[in-house]
Amino acid sequence: MTRRRYALVGSGSRSQMYLDAIAGDHADVAELVAWADRNPGRLDYSASLPGRETLGRPARFDPADLGAAIREHRVDRVIVTTPDLTHADYVVAALDAGADVVVEKPLTTTEEGVRRIAEAADRSGRDVTITFNYRYAPRNTALREVVASGRIGEVTSVHFEWVLDTAHGADYFRRWHRDKRNSGGLLIHKASHHFDLVNWWIADVPSRVFASGGLRFYGADNAARRGLGPRAERGSIDSPLRDAFSLDLRADPELRGLYYDQERYDGYLRDRDVFDPGITIEDNLSLVVDYAGGPSMSYSLNAHSPWEGYSIAINGTAGRAELAVVERGAVLIGEDGRVTVDPSAHPEGVRADRTRGVSERLVVQEHFAPAEEVPIPMGAGGHGGGDRILLRDVFRGPDEDALGRVAGWPDGVRAVAVGLAGNRSLETGQAVRVSEIELGAGARALGMAIA
Repeated sequence: MTRRRYALVGSGSRSQMYLDAIAGDHADVAELVAWADRNPGRLDYSASLPGRETLGRPARFDPADLGAAIREHRVDRVIVTTPDLTHADYVVAALDAGADVVVEKPLTTTEEGVRRIAEAADRSGRDVTITFNYRYAPRNTALREVVASGRIGEVTSVHFEWVLDTAHGADYFRRWHRDKRNSGGLLIHKASHHFDLVNWWIADVPSRVFASGGLRFYGADNAARRGLGPRAERGSIDSPLRDAFSLDLRADPELRGLYYDQERYDGYLRDRDVFDPGITIEDNLSLVVDYAGGPSMSYSLNAHSPWEGYSIAINGTAGRAELAVVERGAVLIGEDGRVTVDPSAHPEGVRADRTRGVSERLVVQEHFAPAEEVPIPMGAGGHGGGDRILLRDVFRGPDEDALGRVAGWPDGVRAVAVGLAGNRSLETGQAVRVSEIELGAGARALGMAIA
């Protein structure tokens, strides 16, 4: 297989799995020839990690010069792992310079971003792969197989609840995601994963969205209302005002290396207090989403749960499928005051597989029949075992896949369309038809059949 030439833009936490893949399992088919980050210290740290010697010495360039770097270094594909608001700029620059793109979710955060990416894909004829790794998790694949088999008949409705715990969920309120201008809020940044799963599970596209929600737990106003009192401005300082919501970057080697030690270059603080003023994203969200084929979905997201996971129920004309997943059972405080997560503290009644640190159960019940538990294959690695399989497809190309797990830019549009319409609904208090948001050439993605 020919070795492709890669460039990478953005060397924060999410980029590390791609760098590990190029340096390790997929070194025979991938070569990193150039990389960029606005913070040079992050590139230094990423290059210094064990096992990265095989990357050699990729050329460094200014992210603003991506197009020129693609031409100079004969780049075949660009991996984009930068903050969400920059995705459209880098995707468009790469496509116009003649490279294919691999981009982290969300595809973009704005209607303008959708329009620009769709137009660039049209005029360049290049490919955009969006890495929806949750499609690859065995439990999610198993649910897709159940629905596609017709066992529950024609889908009529979906109920989907996702809860983020006070370790993971709180983290969105410490970093750049807390500003809606950067991330589009959790409806775009986080929930695009979830909306993509539903679009893919039921093979349909969203048509209308009504949203309700707000900032009800994090933020200064909520802290004052609950009488929390003075707080440390950040977690990585020695202060008596630190508590369980304070993240000390110094205690984690990767967070220290990528962020704390690199603050001198750009002043970015990765550990701000979750009860700061000025947070503009929501931490509780509820949606009703109608789909073009007739089903509707009720969706909820909570970002301050004591445990983390999700439940999905899909009702059909012939029965019902239910998937329940606990990814982390509890967030605990140890005797030393440090916060840890306990994957084994699962809610009663949910089967736990302690070898995987996760509990998951898929049940199908057809009308006039007893419930049947569907076996879920073993997964390994991040995102329920999805990352490893996704990386194989990204770097080596997918095997024949009747489930269509590889996602292109149209899938990214369908996912962010729910969030874009949801954000507009939050602003107006009205239901918003997806056709009312201005997607330009991207609107045709809503009419494409899902594989």
